[in-house]
Amino acid sequence: MELKIYDFELPLRHTFRISRGSSDTQDSIIVELTVDGISGFGEATTNYYYGVTKDSLRESLLSVSDYVKEHTFSEPTKLWSELKNKFDLEPFALCAIDLAAYDLWGKINDVPTYQLLGLSLDTCPDSDYTIGIDTIEKMVEKLNEFSGWSIYKIKLGTKEDLEIMKELRRHTDAIFRIDANCGWTAEETITNAVVLKDLGAEFIEQPLKADDWHGMKAVHEQCCLPVIADESCVVESDVEKCAGIFDGVNIKLTKCGGITPALRMIEKARSLNLKTMVGCMVESTVGISGIAQILPLLDYVDMDGAVLISKDIASGVKVIKGKVEYSSENGSGIKLL
Repeated sequence: MELKIYDFELPLRHTFRISRGSSDTQDSIIVELTVDGISGFGEATTNYYYGVTKDSLRESLLSVSDYVKEHTFSEPTKLWSELKNKFDLEPFALCAIDLAAYDLWGKINDVPTYQLLGLSLDTCPDSDYTIGIDTIEKMVEKLNEFSGWSIYKIKLGTKEDLEIMKELRRHTDAIFRIDANCGWTAEETITNAVVLKDLGAEFIEQPLKADDWHGMKAVHEQCCLPVIADESCVVESDVEKCAGIFDGVNIKLTKCGGITPALRMIEKARSLNLKTMVGCMVESTVGISGIAQILPLLDYVDMDGAVLISKDIASGVKVIKGKVEYSSENGSGIKLL
């Protein structure tokens, strides 16, 4: 099996700002796995919060390239386990290979990947569209630019959070999801939730710092809105920690290492009566198409990453006003442009 690595700089449609920083571009690494002339594609983006750079991704991928070359591919989970157990490959790089393996798996078998996973598309949740922190006027402009979505995720963590939400509500009847990205205190969360619930918010995502379990316990006991873990739920062992503290978990494929561990995390979350969500980074259609293969398993999804960039690098699954449109191609449906 041949492994190729490509790197891209994805231009963003707007400056993307959350409570801990902002960016105008997103670096992305694409992995191509090829067997007998058939190629599958996967993606991992860089992330300063988790210390992941282009160099660290490329170094990790190159460290296993000889092993991958000698691997006889049959299905993704075997490759994932070997790379994790023999090399302890870091999750972002592992995700890129895993997504490529699932795309390849479907293409080799001439069917969409979700079918190989035993899934149908009868029940798929809508995706939200994310509006990053900006002036109130600019946030309204961003909402109106992508009007017609059924759900908007609003990034908060400013001194004007409630004013922002009150103004946005004047411009849409859509559902709001709130993401504070660790930017609030427990007291702020509990207080803000009362107003946000009246404004039609569905839930609050990761209001406190990732390790503030004591504060989250107080939030869980007193908050009038459900709270979903993101930064507090990174890998498989974190799911159980979130039970009784959060109402659901947002699983990021890049953070946990791809579809293979994400499937186990979803199963574990369900057994603990936690809602399941998969979220994206700002990324291309390569990564988004991977998420789409497990969409029927989810209660919520945030897969607007390719909508947030101004120039894509691939074709595949599309998200149009929140509705997911699958590619006619097999596998995850990915083609590099």
